Amino acid sequence: MSSTEAILIFFGGLFAGLINSMAGGGSLLTVPLLSLAGVDGLFANGTNRVAVLIQNGSSGYGYARKKVIDFREALPIFVPAVVGGLVGALAVSGIDDELFEKIFGLMMIPMLGLSLWKPKAKAATKPWPLWLNIIVFFLLGIYAGAIQAGVGLILLLLLSRAGFDLLEGNAIKTYVILVVSSVAVITFVVQGQVRWMPALVLSAGMAIGGYGGSQIAVAGGEKVIRPVLVVSVVALALKMVGLY
Repeated sequence: MSSTEAILIFFGGLFAGLINSMAGGGSLLTVPLLSLAGVDGLFANGTNRVAVLIQNGSSGYGYARKKVIDFREALPIFVPAVVGGLVGALAVSGIDDELFEKIFGLMMIPMLGLSLWKPKAKAATKPWPLWLNIIVFFLLGIYAGAIQAGVGLILLLLLSRAGFDLLEGNAIKTYVILVVSSVAVITFVVQGQVRWMPALVLSAGMAIGGYGGSQIAVAGGEKVIRPVLVVSVVALALKMVGLY
């Protein structure tokens, strides 16, 4: 990895950490950046997971300091998401590099649509029953364990519908991804699908961005990043699917 690639990955991670902690979708930027820096598809996915784990730990620390949520309320979400995350991580580890990059590129555009539709801060009037929470977040855990891209955005929308306001949803989303990423990282490390030097550089950037973003989110930020995210995701999606 050259010094230019390291700088690109670090600042890309910094920006992605801000996005992840305030809404989600940072992996839409970091996985393609890793690929452009010479890290192949599945290795980019596994390498990114290490940084996502560290970033969500940093963001989670920021939210914990503000005492945003009651962790007992989030337990019915954590458990099925973790089980689903393990299933998804095991399933994706055998996908061919080229196929993974095509799947990832195609997923980026619909995920961008989610980033443009900001969920309302007002909680849903009728929270989901426990059984539905278990099913929904187990399935989401499978997706998070397999691909990760845009899962924060999906989580935020589902948590709002499940009965949490936007600020609580952001915090719970962070902890769910933290736990699911812990499971996924173990799987990818065992499979030998992590490039450690890019992972450490990306982790440093995402950790700083993640903590800063959590503080901005609590204070009511987020809108400034969206236009930049739109341009970046469209450009990188076109690159990943081979249109230029």
